[in-house]
Amino acid sequence: MSKKWYPVINYENCIACGACVGKCKNGVYEKNTTKPKVIYPYVCIDGCRGCQNLCPAEAIDYVGDNGEHKTVQCGCSCT
Repeated sequence: MSKKWYPVINYENCIACGACVGKCKNGVYEKNTTKPKVIYPYVCIDGCRGCQNLCPAEAIDYVGDNGEHKTVQCGCSCT
């Protein structure tokens, strides 16, 4: 779990498809909605890019992404 790595949504690009909300098994996003809202950023797994990989609008970046993180298998089955 991380306090230095978590998703940030670019709402100008977001199409509210819910792909990120539905696939994050770590509970980062508010549930029961398609418009993503990060409510528990500290439970994001360092280096996980699962929601970013699923986003068809390329609307997800990460706090802490300095290009040095390796993509990790976080168990969310979406990487």
